[in-house]
Amino acid sequence: MAINEKLAAALNNQVTAELEASIVYLQLAYVLDDLSLTGMASWMKKQYKEEQGHAEAFATHLLDRDYLPQIGDINPPKVDVSSAIEAFEASLAHEQKITGMIRELAILSDSVKDYDSRALIDEFLSEQIEEESTVKTILDRLRLADTGSGILHIDAELGER
Repeated sequence: MAINEKLAAALNNQVTAELEASIVYLQLAYVLDDLSLTGMASWMKKQYKEEQGHAEAFATHLLDRDYLPQIGDINPPKVDVSSAIEAFEASLAHEQKITGMIRELAILSDSVKDYDSRALIDEFLSEQIEEESTVKTILDRLRLADTGSGILHIDAELGER
């Protein structure tokens, strides 16, 4: 089933954005591991793999619609963080960026009357609500804990994910 070229290009860009997001999460995992926050690092590595799965879902949709995905240039932003709070602030900012992109996909899908893509896009709109909420909750808890044993408790909890 053919797909509108403009929408296909935007979905293809989403494949690249999701792969870029995975690299951001991997870098955040490295930073947290270096800070000896191995539970948080483990949580970030799971996010890294989840983002790769998101890229695959968009790519599969394109392939199913007779459009060959082409991974674009991946240029993740420099991750310059030195604490758990900064790491989760970076995570939240990146999730908010992805949410905006997926909202734009929904608008575009509607404008070109491609209702066949809406199920996938709607799934990701719901996913992003959950993603942002989860990261914001972790961030709020980290701010409450500030430093010391509270951070270690949250680290252990996230390591159980």
